[in-house]
Amino acid sequence: MPETTQARGLDHLVIGVADLDTAGTFYERLGFRVGARNRHPWGTENRIVQFPGAFLELITIGDVTLIPPHAPRHFSFGAFVRDALARGEGMSMLALESRDAVGDANGFRAAGIGDFEPFFFERQARRPDGSEVRVAFSLAFAENQAASDCGFFVCQQHEPQNFWNPAFQQHENGASGLSAVFMVTEEPAAQVSLLGSFSGAESFGTPEGGLRLPLPRGRLEVLTPEAAAATLDGDSGRTRPYFAGFAVTVPNLEPIRARLVGGDVAHHRDGARLVVSADAAFGCVIAFEQG
Repeated sequence: MPETTQARGLDHLVIGVADLDTAGTFYERLGFRVGARNRHPWGTENRIVQFPGAFLELITIGDVTLIPPHAPRHFSFGAFVRDALARGEGMSMLALESRDAVGDANGFRAAGIGDFEPFFFERQARRPDGSEVRVAFSLAFAENQAASDCGFFVCQQHEPQNFWNPAFQQHENGASGLSAVFMVTEEPAAQVSLLGSFSGAESFGTPEGGLRLPLPRGRLEVLTPEAAAATLDGDSGRTRPYFAGFAVTVPNLEPIRARLVGGDVAHHRDGARLVVSADAAFGCVIAFEQG
């Protein structure tokens, strides 16, 4: 990892779901504010849960005929989402923040972790008052051959003043930020080099044999299957590396517990957090951390 690489914070998580509105309703039951449906010209549709500086992207396939295929030096976001959903619902991609997507793409190429052209797109977004504004993004993709089911890219905002909105970041459950992402693999050490080049952050070994990468916004935890089963969920039965889910920060766990019990949502206590199982949450673990 070059010494000049600046660490990148969490930007957003791509969470595939079969039914976008059903998933949106579930997240609303958990106390999240979920945005309206957006449509992409490459066939996917999403709804967003926004926090300061980071968001969750609930995504599904709207029109499979619009999805472009992968091509040399061109990463097809829609094709990756489609293929991930064919394997099952859940988080499939991790996006970190970018200040210069073109420079990041060049850096990924030099580091040997991806040789893709940056991808620019724009769309109209709707403010809480109903007015429309332009949002635009450039993405730079990395390639993790040791975890091919996991997507990695960085996202540069070109109209941040139109995208980030404090009104969208007010959640009934008190969630104030995206605090962690959980990746599971039988060989965490095999991820050190790529994750360092991708994130610009240093990784630290954990007593359980995993990795922890503190980021400017949030953290990335790489867990062994045994650690993931003990702390996050039951045994997934998956043998390939995957993203298990995420954690958000809340001021108090007791109201969250009451909400989960009242909604009959399967969950368990793990130290200072409450964990909603992947089976109960469309294939994606949701952890609430007090802080």
